[in-house]
Amino acid sequence: MFQKILVALDTSTSNRSVFEKALTLAKALQANLTLLHVPSPEEEGSPDISLLSSSEYYVGLGMSTEILEIQQKHWKNFLEQGLEMLRSFTDEAISSGVSTEFSQKPGSPGSIICEFARNGKFDLIVIGRRGRSGLSELFLGSVSNYVLHHASCSVLTVQHPLSASKTETAQLEEVTPSI
Repeated sequence: MFQKILVALDTSTSNRSVFEKALTLAKALQANLTLLHVPSPEEEGSPDISLLSSSEYYVGLGMSTEILEIQQKHWKNFLEQGLEMLRSFTDEAISSGVSTEFSQKPGSPGSIICEFARNGKFDLIVIGRRGRSGLSELFLGSVSNYVLHHASCSVLTVQHPLSASKTETAQLEEVTPSI
């Protein structure tokens, strides 16, 4: 059924649940895993690299090259953090007996994930979903929604659980009348 599973991960704390679901599925199906991280400026926790795209322009305006170097350093650290996450999950999967490899490709997450899956002839994409809706999805976008509508294979979305504080806040708002 599913022999090649692509697992799209980001560096958020909820990536573990996506990985664990994919690993459980791969063990049950004796499938191969490929872990993919697509670093982008839109990723939660990523450094602001907007100045790096046209650094000559900002230097021409008198901005310090030190600021640009600091931004480059933050971006490199972010990329290394992504690679370390991928290595750690790959080691864990291999030690569980699942053939696993990884890749990191900066860019637009939705399109990179779909292109990677198509080119690699994957049977399934496993991806997390934060549950954005309404205006936040409109303005911030939804990678999982894009992948679900553009992937060339099946897609399994893993809903990230709401944190306790968000759940409690939502419950309080429901029972607290506004004055």
